[in-house]
Amino acid sequence: MKKNEETFYLVRGDFLPEAMRKTLVVKELLERGKVESIFEGAKQTGLSRSAFYKYRDAVFPFQAMQQTRIITLFFHLEDRSGTLSTLLATVAEAGGNILTIHQTIPIHGKANVTISLNIENITVELDTLISRLKQQDFIDRVEILSSGA
Repeated sequence: MKKNEETFYLVRGDFLPEAMRKTLVVKELLERGKVESIFEGAKQTGLSRSAFYKYRDAVFPFQAMQQTRIITLFFHLEDRSGTLSTLLATVAEAGGNILTIHQTIPIHGKANVTISLNIENITVELDTLISRLKQQDFIDRVEILSSGA
């Protein structure tokens, strides 16, 4: 396996470490509005906030990933001419349909970009698309913020 390769696996829940299972519970509590904050959810489940932040972008319920065709990605990138258009072109070449774009004003030569896209018709695996995006020299970080319809 390549270093930093994002490959997705289907793992039975009882094989997951307790911290990952609790992270899923906190995410569900937040999604359903049963708790108002990560702090409150972590306290309720007996999970440390650091463990939640460690696993939040790494574990997802199978049903959510199976039914989801819309994802939200967060990018931290350099403020250079053409970076946003290159990012959008990479997503479009993979068949992603961009639904929303939000870009912050660059500070110290860096900007944050959040895009929501429909991945129903992508022609590559999601982990391949994310890997391609991470290979762009102007992108410092890519995160999956959410996956929901």
